[in-house]
Amino acid sequence: MNTFKSTLLLVVMTLFLLFIGDMFGGRNGMVLAFVLSVVFNFGTYFFSDKLALKMYNAQPVTREQLPKAYEVVERLTAKQGLPMPKMYVIPMDSPNAFATGRNPTHASVAVTRGILELLDDEELEGVLAHELGHVRNRDILTSSIAATLAGAITMVARMGMWASMFGGGGGGRDRRGGGGLTALLMLIVAPIAATLIQLAISRSREYEADATGARETGNPYALARALQKLDAYSKRIPMQASPSTAHLFIVAPFLGSGGFANMFSTHPPMKERIRRLIGRDLV
Repeated sequence: MNTFKSTLLLVVMTLFLLFIGDMFGGRNGMVLAFVLSVVFNFGTYFFSDKLALKMYNAQPVTREQLPKAYEVVERLTAKQGLPMPKMYVIPMDSPNAFATGRNPTHASVAVTRGILELLDDEELEGVLAHELGHVRNRDILTSSIAATLAGAITMVARMGMWASMFGGGGGGRDRRGGGGLTALLMLIVAPIAATLIQLAISRSREYEADATGARETGNPYALARALQKLDAYSKRIPMQASPSTAHLFIVAPFLGSGGFANMFSTHPPMKERIRRLIGRDLV
């Protein structure tokens, strides 16, 4: 069901991008929006994993350097019929982890130094199973495309605003009797709507990866304990992270205080994630 929802939301974002292009530039605007979408998605597909790993100075590690994590990942990938991903350690004390790569064959799993020191073996297994769930479900690509589409929508809206201000564009909206007020409204609404859809996709994929991790380990309580620890300790030791990659991590590196902040979070509320795993709150 989460996969269907994510696919539907991606379709909605693509149609929304084309609609914004048509509003500001007619047929030419739609073509521009489509080309931007294809170009951005192409770059995302091939380079997002390398950029994310470089951004956090992730260092490749061998089986000898990280024996416990390697053993867990080898066992889980063999069980699921997945190729062994590349393993990385991020030299940061804030406990967190992420998976990246356009498909299982080109996947990488990165863990911070802090998470290796914080979690016990069962909890670490749950986290790694969660990240492999993202790999198996191809969530990295899905989330990256969603972020790209959101950026393209924002870019087209801004291009349309500048074109209308300087009398260019000749968009479809002008031909249908629209005005500058509509363009201004869309400039504000379009990026917000695109961002909310992108975040809904990200939250949906986190629930799915939690469920996959619990199912593959057979130990939802270990993953629930890990999530509770990570939520608490990541607040004590915040991670310096980029908003463009916040959706990759198992816990959000940007912390809000609830309410309005939660609306724009890339991750669902931690209490709800734990409840879905074990049916109740952890004591």
